[in-house]
Amino acid sequence: MCGISALFSLDQFDVAPYIHPMNDLIRHRGPDDEGYTLFLQNKRDKVILGGEDSPDSIYQSSLPYAPKESIKEWPKLPCRLALGHRRLSILDLSPAGHQPMISPDERYTIIYNGEIYNYVELREELATIGYTFKSDTDTEVILAAYSKWGPDCLHRFNGMFAFVLFDTQKQQVFAARDRFGIKPLYYWFSPKGFLAFASEIKQFSVLPGWRAVLNDHRIYEFFARSWQDHTRETLFEGVNQLQGGEFAQFLLPDIRLSLPIKKWYELKPQETDLDFEESAERFKVLFYDSIRLQMRADVPIGTGLSGGLDSSSIVCVINELLREKGTQTLQNTFSSCSHIDAYDERPFIEEVARKTRVKTHFTFPSLKKLFDTFDKILWHQDEPSLDTRIYAEWCVFKMVSEDSSVKVTLEGHGADELMAGYPVFFKGRLQNLLMQGRWMELIREYISIRKVHSNNPHLSLTSGLRKLITGSGRQTYTFKPSWLNVSYEEDNISSYINNGKSVNDMSRVQLLHSSLPAQLHWADRDSMAHSVECRVPFLDHRIVEFIMGRPEDFKIKNGVTKQILRKSMSDKLPEKVAQRMDKMGYVTPEEVWVKNDAPDLFMKRVKQALEQSKGKLNTDLILENASKIIYGTVPYDPALWRVISFGTWMDRFSIE
Repeated sequence: MCGISALFSLDQFDVAPYIHPMNDLIRHRGPDDEGYTLFLQNKRDKVILGGEDSPDSIYQSSLPYAPKESIKEWPKLPCRLALGHRRLSILDLSPAGHQPMISPDERYTIIYNGEIYNYVELREELATIGYTFKSDTDTEVILAAYSKWGPDCLHRFNGMFAFVLFDTQKQQVFAARDRFGIKPLYYWFSPKGFLAFASEIKQFSVLPGWRAVLNDHRIYEFFARSWQDHTRETLFEGVNQLQGGEFAQFLLPDIRLSLPIKKWYELKPQETDLDFEESAERFKVLFYDSIRLQMRADVPIGTGLSGGLDSSSIVCVINELLREKGTQTLQNTFSSCSHIDAYDERPFIEEVARKTRVKTHFTFPSLKKLFDTFDKILWHQDEPSLDTRIYAEWCVFKMVSEDSSVKVTLEGHGADELMAGYPVFFKGRLQNLLMQGRWMELIREYISIRKVHSNNPHLSLTSGLRKLITGSGRQTYTFKPSWLNVSYEEDNISSYINNGKSVNDMSRVQLLHSSLPAQLHWADRDSMAHSVECRVPFLDHRIVEFIMGRPEDFKIKNGVTKQILRKSMSDKLPEKVAQRMDKMGYVTPEEVWVKNDAPDLFMKRVKQALEQSKGKLNTDLILENASKIIYGTVPYDPALWRVISFGTWMDRFSIE
């Protein structure tokens, strides 16, 4: 797990002076080592350099891609192409894992962020056809796989990744991102005549020609729809990203102001005739194998444990796999808790701890530290946040880095989107039964939903079947377009996201657009800010494709979500967790903080955010409605936090 920087000159622009400051901005992503490969104006010449964080063992290594001098000591000759890397050492902690890494024939140079979990199997396959390896890294496997199969190598990878690879023979660049966009990869064309790739947007801020300009279209969707990371565009005008399952391949002389991007992965559900029992058993096999692969590391691993089905399942499986290996070391788990019972998941966490005897670690995100920490969180996130859950997750990874030797955690992201874990999926379930004319099932399902979730505020507000099906009736108090002083036109992606009807349609939208991409963004930045790698075993593509091919009543039936997960883990989870029907996750008592603990403080922050927003928000209307939310009887709406977050972000990044 690392950070990458790349600069490609388009018009003889010398990029040499900028790769080091660009790479320095993401030291948190890789404090263990840094490296640079610079290609000079003469196409045959390259320079390999290290940095202050490069260990002495790197400089002393005889590896062909090991540096002999530091970038600070280099005379900075004109350079047309520069690659920078920051390393968080996870596999093969020796100098052999240094990057940028160069293939044995010196044709390919790569900078890479992520993990290829099946690298052992791929290395064995490549070895049988003549490839030799000098390290125990997955990076070297990527180089060999690309040399053998070209872009088709991506289909063989099981993992999370973002990398940029340069072919010196063809003068060709190949950049790719994993299937679901777990690891980030941004790009920006400078008006000064070069193209930049980066792991984080802030890296562009030290480059010539940079201006931080607001993207009106995306800020509308942030406020009105709570969408983030659902397109290539970002909230910064002109800054784009490769999306999950995309690659770009181009010859350096030919590239100008747009990137030729291709889709290499399309999510295709796996169709089988397995019944529910067989499907649960098949999922169990895939789930165990995903976790087994993701436990590969040369550093200690741990688990984020919320007490819900997803993270508890991961903890229980890891515990079993460790016992099978005869490991005596206790598994470390990390949890966000609250002193307010309604927001505290310790009763469930403690059930898992009793069953598995894990070593638990707890953090209690507090209002007192929220605003002291939030500026720093925003700097790491690059973009504003939708609610304060991001703060809870930040506190968890801060605890991981400070309270243990753990450098890798496994997290439950993706399970809710994949297996219908959110209350909104009940609507899709009922809609689909209605459209199919399955009237008796529709009535039984509705009655079951009301019975099982009688205490769920999202469902108890619904007084009739028609309201659940159509979504009509009382709406939450949200920011309408009139709150925003921006122009907006509906696009194809907006229509697509709004058109999901069935449970599987909704899962696809949440996995690829509306929910998961934003979660993965937050998790990557929160974890990497503390030099911790976050892995997500539910997003093994084999699991996603299999579950997406299952009938919806294998996921949600009789008012109960995640049916297939509950069945497969029924003999592994504590009963209290296996039968749990509510959904929390990394939650904070945000509503209590706003309405009870510090209403004046939050109103002050709203007013400050309006000043910072430079006219993009309708001040009078927002103040009127914010007052009703904070001091009145209007139900709490996290859109209030979006105003605070947006204004703080505008100020922090000097957005025009």
